[in-house]
Amino acid sequence: MANIKQFVCLGGLPRTGSTLLSAILSQNPEIHAEGNSAVCQIMSDILVTCETLAKEQLTANNREHTKIDLIKEIPNIYYKDVTASVIVDKCRSWPTKDNQLLYRQLTANPKTIILTRPLEEIVKSFINLFEENGYTGNLEKRFSEIWSAAITHAIEGIKWAKQNNTGEFLFVSYDELTTDTEATIKKIYSFCEWKSFNHNFNSIVNMHPENDDVYQLKGMHDIRSSVSKRKLTTQLSPAMLKQCRALDI
Repeated sequence: MANIKQFVCLGGLPRTGSTLLSAILSQNPEIHAEGNSAVCQIMSDILVTCETLAKEQLTANNREHTKIDLIKEIPNIYYKDVTASVIVDKCRSWPTKDNQLLYRQLTANPKTIILTRPLEEIVKSFINLFEENGYTGNLEKRFSEIWSAAITHAIEGIKWAKQNNTGEFLFVSYDELTTDTEATIKKIYSFCEWKSFNHNFNSIVNMHPENDDVYQLKGMHDIRSSVSKRKLTTQLSPAMLKQCRALDI
């Protein structure tokens, strides 16, 4: 990563405040933190291609080593127009074992921030979004059809990270971020070894908004100008509550 001084991963579960955190961090001109990134997926796809479809050509020409060179260049190409020296790359899949092995090809000092939240609150938050988007019918079923597989995958990654944490992972809860924001940001700065910066928690702007039409769920990445925790009044069925508590970490 010749053009990037530090590449930090941001992963974890959805509806945990990652857009809020990215917007806060982006107040610092030395930090670039945008929406869901394709870097992790592209790196993984390149590796798979090099080890399957392109393996014969790489082997025949003694170029197996170039797969790592290709992977290392992806962040530089992806963020070529960014002037900040620190990239905080957001992808829920970063905590998984395979993606962490890829990440370690980029840096000798890996730093991954993982956001968490009780699954019951995550499901309620999604159902609120469905209601606001005018969806009707069984919203719990809709959640299961659209998001349950992605959440299960994210949970597996978080479990692996917790079991293999030797200091390269920082776990931050949604409650910490929204109720003790200043202390939480200071903890993140300490973990990433950044110089302190005076953030404004009452004038927050998402400088890198995502087009939620792509996700067919408007408002999914909206944030408020000041930090606050939204009250969730949705009531989940006993079956959904049981499922949440069985999977919760």
